[in-house]
Amino acid sequence: MRLPLLPLLLLLPLLPTRAAQPSAPPNLIVFLADDLGWGDLGVQGHPVIKTPHLDAFAKQGVRLTQCYSASAVCSPSRSAILTGRTPHRNGVYTWIQERSEVHLRTSEITLPRLLQSAGYATAHSGKWHLNGLFNNPAQPQPSDHGYDWWLATQNNAGPSHENPSNFVRNGQPLGRLEGYAAPLVVDEAVAWLKTKRDPAKPFFLAVWTHEPHYPIKSDPKFKALYPDLADDVQREHHANVTQMDHAFGRLMQHLDAAGLAASTFVVFTSDNGPEGNGTTTPGRGSTGGLRGRKRDLHEGGIRVPGLARWPGRIAPGTVSDAPVIGSDLFPTFLAAAAVAAPADRVIDGVNVLPVLTGAAQAVARPQPLFWRLHMAPNAKIALRVGDWKILCDEKLADFELYNLAADPHETTDLKVQEPARFAALRAQLVKHNAAIDAEGPDWWRRLSPNGGTAIDPNPSSTKKKNAKKAND
Repeated sequence: MRLPLLPLLLLLPLLPTRAAQPSAPPNLIVFLADDLGWGDLGVQGHPVIKTPHLDAFAKQGVRLTQCYSASAVCSPSRSAILTGRTPHRNGVYTWIQERSEVHLRTSEITLPRLLQSAGYATAHSGKWHLNGLFNNPAQPQPSDHGYDWWLATQNNAGPSHENPSNFVRNGQPLGRLEGYAAPLVVDEAVAWLKTKRDPAKPFFLAVWTHEPHYPIKSDPKFKALYPDLADDVQREHHANVTQMDHAFGRLMQHLDAAGLAASTFVVFTSDNGPEGNGTTTPGRGSTGGLRGRKRDLHEGGIRVPGLARWPGRIAPGTVSDAPVIGSDLFPTFLAAAAVAAPADRVIDGVNVLPVLTGAAQAVARPQPLFWRLHMAPNAKIALRVGDWKILCDEKLADFELYNLAADPHETTDLKVQEPARFAALRAQLVKHNAAIDAEGPDWWRRLSPNGGTAIDPNPSSTKKKNAKKAND
């Protein structure tokens, strides 16, 4: 029996339909500069330094005016990016000198490991600085944290950025390389994208340059862009930032040429504020007028450039004043990739995609923004909640309180004028610091004079004491 056509048409909305297919997971890139100050880019207001590629990139996505590194020195900031956990919690509490016992433990679940398990191809190119025994099986290496492919140095490119001789690729030392560090690092990343990765998989790529970390050495073609600078140290520094910018541009140009730009979520930032005093020492980076520099927990040591682009998700030419921090990259990239974060541990970062995409002006933070650094020249601990930032010394006795919305340069300590707020934030800092202190390994209790820890020549008692915490 044939049914009339009209009743059949009326039944169509009731018939099951095929569910919409989920969009393909995005490619993910984190490009990390070294010792780049908040004010070191043209788009951040620097009057001299030329950064045309990053300036253009900022117009293609969002610029984060209150972007923070998770520490005022390099290794801790890097550990937070990969784990989403504040450095004293994940164990990498300080910069890691060679032969230090401090390392990123395999008990920490890293971003590349989770993405690799979810079907991503993963690669690291550039500075590593997450172990003291680099390229030594006694401590975890990049491959132990989820990287399929890696090119790295333990810390700085040596003997300088020019013709470095300390790079290792997948465990094999490469000897002297011809060229300059950032271009070499990006060349490796581009080569991996072209020929080494599985093109059927989405990719996660970490590109961590050495520029503009001292000892600085720049290609003469970039120094030639600054003929009016009489100070050659300043010329070298500014050219070094341009050298890093040029390398970044080369990577972005490859994404365009390969048809990958539209499907790739890229974040650019720095590991901490600028080195030196800015006038007489080799580090000539700019904090943009913020107080303090590298190693300092005031804004100049931890507030850094932050740029993000994800075509179709992040509107071009936008600016956000929402505070974000390096540890936010972990949950944000996982959310973009639709990969679940670990539920068995505290994750200090939060997913800031709503901020990046303009869906929200701020995000809720179960864990406050927090910094702790024993080698800091003054305050050793800091915590920010909303517009308010509190700092204190190591003994939790001497405090400072600032309203960053009204006073981003931290010139006026308000603890006397704001007694109730000061008391509440002081109690929160003390409680939060104690919780973090109880969780991480106690490497920091055995500080060497320069603020790091060294391998104990007779480590039996130390190893027994820390076997449970410092594992792997």
